[in-house]
Amino acid sequence: MYATRQEAAGDQGYNYHLLKAALNTFQCNLGQLEPAQLTRARQIADKSFEIESLVIASPEARDVFIADSEVARAVDEIEAKYADHDEFVTDLAGNQLDEETLRASLRRELLFDSVMRRVGARSPAVNDLDVRLFYELHIDRFTVPERRTARHILITVNPDYVENTAAAARARIQQLADKLRTSPRRFAKLARHHSECPTALDGGKLGSLHRGKLYPQLDAALFRLREGEVSEVVESEVGLHLLLCERIEAGRKVPLSKARTRIVEILQQRKQRNCQKAWLGELRRAASLTKVS
Repeated sequence: MYATRQEAAGDQGYNYHLLKAALNTFQCNLGQLEPAQLTRARQIADKSFEIESLVIASPEARDVFIADSEVARAVDEIEAKYADHDEFVTDLAGNQLDEETLRASLRRELLFDSVMRRVGARSPAVNDLDVRLFYELHIDRFTVPERRTARHILITVNPDYVENTAAAARARIQQLADKLRTSPRRFAKLARHHSECPTALDGGKLGSLHRGKLYPQLDAALFRLREGEVSEVVESEVGLHLLLCERIEAGRKVPLSKARTRIVEILQQRKQRNCQKAWLGELRRAASLTKVS
């Protein structure tokens, strides 16, 4: 039979689970938790302690050996985060733990992990049909989107400055547009001299972009352009723009041969988790029957 939180309240091993819940969920020690946070941390610790207790009491755990060196290594990894040993011990005490209890808790944790790996290893192997079905059903995950290398020129609109009133800003950027219509190769030079965006220092360079990276108006304009073409004046919430599409990299699909290794990893992990969940379900049912009897 496994321990409930109430039965484990005096067991510092439970406090290790409580501390992990506090750190993982709220990024703070037990003494820093608000009452509502402590309640939530207890709920999480109840569940993790229950599952761990079930697993280490299972028949599968009986012949699993955890070497003292493994436990020592786990303790050392934790202690290495502190300035010195005294700080390490003080922090443990502040979280209702001590070195002996920490070692015992880590041994339990290592045993739990080892048993779960063993159970997961029982899962069936991934076959070619599994791989192909996953690939076809999730083809979007294996598609590299179209990208465009772009530059832009920005003229802001600000009525506090004569040269940036709406009319003046539009006249200025239209003059640039007229020049670029016949000489798009001058784009970087004109951006350096006239753009009011920090990218002006790099000739207006925006880099290689896929859809959705720019303001909607700019995004739509960029992906309408042909390679080497300059846009008409585009207005956004930050001002008036001109865009140059320097290069188009067509979208492409990653072939199954290159995606296979990653797909096998994903499917194997999924099969292992399902196997572990089913096994834990059996343990819970058996524990419930034991409690009833």
